[in-house]
Amino acid sequence: MRLSAILLLLVLLPGAPALAQAPLTPDLPDVDTGYPDAPRVVLTGGQIVDVTAGTVEPHESTLVSNGRLLRVNGAFSHDQLDDAHIVELGDDHYLLPGLVDLHAHYNMDLLGEGRVDEAVYNPLIYLANGVTSTFTGGEYDPEAMAEARDRINRGEQIGPRILTAGPYIGRSNPDWDPDYTAEDIAALIDTWAAAGVAGFKAKGASPEHLAPAIRRAHQHGLTVTGHLDSGWRGSTNARDAIRMGIDRVEHILGGHVLDPERPAYPVWNEVDTTAIDFRAIVQKFLDHRVHFSATMTAPVYFANPDDYEGFDYWVDEQAFFTPYVQEQWHARKAHATGSELMDGLYAAMQRTTKAFYDAGGHDLIVLGTDKPAWGDYLPGFSAHREMHAMVMAGIPEAGVLRIATQNGAEAIGKGNLLGTLEAGKLADLFVVEGNPLDDITHTRNVRLVVKDGRLYDPERLLAPIPGQIGPIGPDDHAGWTR
Repeated sequence: MRLSAILLLLVLLPGAPALAQAPLTPDLPDVDTGYPDAPRVVLTGGQIVDVTAGTVEPHESTLVSNGRLLRVNGAFSHDQLDDAHIVELGDDHYLLPGLVDLHAHYNMDLLGEGRVDEAVYNPLIYLANGVTSTFTGGEYDPEAMAEARDRINRGEQIGPRILTAGPYIGRSNPDWDPDYTAEDIAALIDTWAAAGVAGFKAKGASPEHLAPAIRRAHQHGLTVTGHLDSGWRGSTNARDAIRMGIDRVEHILGGHVLDPERPAYPVWNEVDTTAIDFRAIVQKFLDHRVHFSATMTAPVYFANPDDYEGFDYWVDEQAFFTPYVQEQWHARKAHATGSELMDGLYAAMQRTTKAFYDAGGHDLIVLGTDKPAWGDYLPGFSAHREMHAMVMAGIPEAGVLRIATQNGAEAIGKGNLLGTLEAGKLADLFVVEGNPLDDITHTRNVRLVVKDGRLYDPERLLAPIPGQIGPIGPDDHAGWTR
């Protein structure tokens, strides 16, 4: 397909938004946020975490006005607070910037019949966990995700900031044509940039397709991240993607460590972090300022999470699914055998991410959960598991909190708006009980969420969900299979 044909038949291009269709509004649950919708809010008391410095200070007061942080940790006179809603925090409450998940899947495969995006309940779950910004990291129903993004932006639906990625660039897009030309890919990028995506995700992209995608995305001021491989069977190695100008790499660092005649993971599992080839790819990331989304916990979900520390439940996530989905999940789990490959990958991700951190990559690592839901765990909760895994890998709590907030905001070009608690930035934050610099699992104890200046009680966000996610029986599979 040539450029002229694409421009004439734009809506027929695989993966292009169905711009002529009217959006469908799903049935959204009624949610009591627990707080009034006040234009001015003052949070007083507790402690405040500076994620840049990795320190905690006593918190006096923070003023939120019309969705922005007007003043942070200051003193206010009574007349300044007359029209504000005041929230008093306890001594053991800690204010943190909202979490930024840059590999946040909204898709689910609840029947073992393919992934579908779920944007009714997932947004509530992310937000209840203090995840106030999400980059979708590839979508199976990009039109539906764009509609959810727009509903949230218009205030019609509650959820985090959804930064959409549109369809995958590469073979993971079910409509991908291996014969696409550079012109075709440029037209695809143009279409989705016009539809409001915040960036793109490449997965299964050849070098011949990835290079023009990166060039065109950058012309729109948008970033590209990649699930890359070794170069095996036409895939792209991170070494080459960095030369092309890729902005972010998922899962593994890659480079000459990998054998282009073999798939990446079995080789990466044996990587020696003291080897010259490993140090060379680390240096390439550092020299080109390429961000790295380790998604450290992702392999564990394919193995046996029960065998690993940090994969416990502090909320009964399985109860959020319908009883039918729970039955299906337990039936599949009874036949699960685990995965030696994924066990090894988890260990390799831990030691290589720590080595990258120690080599100077502390400000380039970002948080990504990469957790599609299967009926067991939900990705909003997994942000806390990912942070815990980083600490268990040896990264200090202060470093992990910066990774999960400031680094993510900067990686997507929004460091001037998100990622730290500073006057003038968007009022995205959450409050936890217990000092997360002493114990990272305290981030699980979410007591209050603020997004765009709006207050939310996390328990009330989750209250309508139990028993609602998924089909209710064997005759209700429509919409849950691909």
